[in-house]
Amino acid sequence: MKKQSKVKILFRMIKLVKPLTGFMLLSVLLGTLGFLCAQFIPTLGAVAVVRGLDAAGSYSFTALFVVLIVIALLRAFLKFGEQRTNHYIAFTLLAIIRDKVFKALRRLCPAKLEGRDKGDLISLITSDVELLEVFYAHTISPVAIAFCVELIMVIFIGSYHWSLGLLAFCAFVSVGVILPLIISKRSGTLGDELRADNGKLSAYMLENIRGLDETVQYDGGKERLTILTDKTNELTAKQGKLNRLTGTNAALANTFILFFDIAMLALCTVLYANGVIGFDGFLIPLVALMSSFGPVTALAGLGTTLQATVASGARVLAVIDEEPETEDVTGKENIGFSGAAARNVTFSYGGEAVLNDLSIDFQENKIVGIVGKSGCGKSTLLKLLMRFWKTNDGKILISGRDVDDINTVNLRDMESYMTQETQLFKGTIAGNIRIARLDATQEEIEEACKKASLHDFIMTLPKGYETEVGELGETLSGGERQRIGLARAFLHGAPFMLLDEPTSNLDSLNEAVILRSLKEESAGKTVVLVSHRKSTVRIADEVVEMENGRTS
Repeated sequence: MKKQSKVKILFRMIKLVKPLTGFMLLSVLLGTLGFLCAQFIPTLGAVAVVRGLDAAGSYSFTALFVVLIVIALLRAFLKFGEQRTNHYIAFTLLAIIRDKVFKALRRLCPAKLEGRDKGDLISLITSDVELLEVFYAHTISPVAIAFCVELIMVIFIGSYHWSLGLLAFCAFVSVGVILPLIISKRSGTLGDELRADNGKLSAYMLENIRGLDETVQYDGGKERLTILTDKTNELTAKQGKLNRLTGTNAALANTFILFFDIAMLALCTVLYANGVIGFDGFLIPLVALMSSFGPVTALAGLGTTLQATVASGARVLAVIDEEPETEDVTGKENIGFSGAAARNVTFSYGGEAVLNDLSIDFQENKIVGIVGKSGCGKSTLLKLLMRFWKTNDGKILISGRDVDDINTVNLRDMESYMTQETQLFKGTIAGNIRIARLDATQEEIEEACKKASLHDFIMTLPKGYETEVGELGETLSGGERQRIGLARAFLHGAPFMLLDEPTSNLDSLNEAVILRSLKEESAGKTVVLVSHRKSTVRIADEVVEMENGRTS
């Protein structure tokens, strides 16, 4: 995705609030009234002082005290209402954003997610999305509230003399607009760097957790710990720099406020000494200004907090905006399976040619074995048949139709694809097999497992099919995970089976059992059997050897 300016990213993030506009307006209204209540408590106190010093007037303080109590109580309810509404907006939008992110990841999978750091993706889904809560709960409405409150205060203070209103306007603009811009410029790209480094650290941690066995075996703990420490120290240093900037910015904001308080005191003194205003015009505007910096003080810190927020927003929007390698096809007439073919297919990945003018036929009801050295393009061909990638030249045909012209759901229904590495999800064995067909009965699952030479092993487990596989199937061996992948392929029951190294982790006995099942179950199916071992493709009706991206 083309890099966008921070301003454009902010506006795009604000546009997401559109479905909750009514709640946002309510939040602004409650916040504005709440701040006005807080600010007019000392202002009314100043009014009481002025009235109290007016010896000529008979003035009862009872009404004023009642008003002050009512305002104080009202302030509490208004503040609660504002915060409640803001957080409702924030958490609702976070749910919407997460939904958009997961839909985007689904569209991008698997082609655009291959090679990406999984730890970085986890960091994006969790911490980056979570950080946006600060923006929606503590940024948008406070900006609008500050504008409304300070505009009212400028008018109120200016009602005593125009110069007082002008000075109040300059004070609010300086603290709430100019200072955040200065702070943002001082922060530079620190927020972007911090979020990027956080994602890299998450990726490195995930890599270390997954590779603990190898680290222990080869005594690499010291080196890994050194790298982890360096990355952590680098991240801590940048966070410390950001924290120092935040502290400096708070000091600058207080300095600005003190300066304008003194300026207002000086101006009121001059105007009062010259008889331009009375004592009420001296005291009330001064107290009003001193109690009015709350809304803009909250904005002063945005210069640093927004850096990280915008960086997170940019990362999230980049995933949402990224174009998938292949868009889902819909609206076409569904077809049945009657063979497949690759016609003069050329494909490059990362600028490197993988397939070169490749042509292969996969006739109906036949087993086609494909053998060749690692890197010759065998797995790539299967991904093109699944339409995970698009060819650079040539065509992939299913039942004589280009896969780009077949409904994606229809295509997936016709194909069963088993990858080299079977991905297992945390849950039971039965649940992991059932993902191939969610409406499958227990009997159908067991039948698929028998074909994959897995049923007898499962029945030796204390909980049988309800045994938990652990995270990433860590409680199972490589061969057991692979047989679960085969069971999925059998359960899916598609007429076109694409099997990538289905027996690579199996011993010769289990390989023989599974190959016999494949042979028996291939009636009425077309099977593409990819392997670097010729023994695996001995059941094939036709064997194709690949070398350097083409048949030899």
